[in-house]
Amino acid sequence: MLGRQVDYFLQMMAAEKGAAQNSIVAYERDLQQFLEFGNFNSDTDLSKQSIENFMQDLRSRGFAPKTIARKLSAIKEFCKFLYSEKIIKDNPAQNILSPKQEKPLPKFLTAEEVRALIKAAASSDDIRIQRIAVMIELMYATGMRVSELVSLPLSALNFKKNQVTIFGKGSKERIVPMAEHAADTLKKYETLRSDFIKKNSESTFLFPSLTATDGHLTRDAFYKDLKNLAVQCGIYPSRISPHVLRHSFATHLINNDADLRSVQKMLGHESINTTEIYTHITSQKLMNAVCLKHPLAHYGKESGKNDDKAAENQ
Repeated sequence: MLGRQVDYFLQMMAAEKGAAQNSIVAYERDLQQFLEFGNFNSDTDLSKQSIENFMQDLRSRGFAPKTIARKLSAIKEFCKFLYSEKIIKDNPAQNILSPKQEKPLPKFLTAEEVRALIKAAASSDDIRIQRIAVMIELMYATGMRVSELVSLPLSALNFKKNQVTIFGKGSKERIVPMAEHAADTLKKYETLRSDFIKKNSESTFLFPSLTATDGHLTRDAFYKDLKNLAVQCGIYPSRISPHVLRHSFATHLINNDADLRSVQKMLGHESINTTEIYTHITSQKLMNAVCLKHPLAHYGKESGKNDDKAAENQ
């Protein structure tokens, strides 16, 4: 009975909610696993206890909290559907809390590593890689998302004020300042940009493409070129991605005493809580400050000096 309801649920998620195919497959896999565990004979067998037993079984088998939370989310959506369709009288998953998950600290590169990437790409004989140098510098200078970067219109640049207007999630607009060096790099890029536009044609994009259907460089193409460039620079590919460049922008600003609210606005974060994760990355600068300036930093040494002086006076 419940197996048939899962089919109806998946159809609803695809038709009404517009869920992606990957999401549909994940929902189906997680719900089938739950149904096999519960071995339900009827809809009435579905209960809060059966869901909690399933979660406990997952924990005992070593599933990560993130995975358990995802499976619980699928069950909650399914129960919500059953309740809205009046198939069940109560929603048994309503008050079940997801397992706590530790947020991993963002990966980031050092400023020297970012400069090495830009230098290596800029000196390449391949114009595609030369373009990557411009993109890395712009991303590192503004902290924009990769989707914002590849689709950035040429009109977004304001060289008089060294600013870039970015349309982020939900079509929300934000204006981010650019370092003067990044602005100069973009001015020089104009000649290179024309090589990516068909003859007798024009493009509104800053990073146009001769082959992409959207008219601009794709995220995947940028991602692959960035990984290959990292190998050339002696950086493990697993340490780098477009999002790591965004993390590097934010981390380096915070480590150099930038205002958290300003960084939030430049990143386009809806909540300051999202930006605060960068404050958990302890910088060497902060460690040195504690070691040198904390009132107890020289306590032992000063005590030793005083003891020596006291001994001399006796």
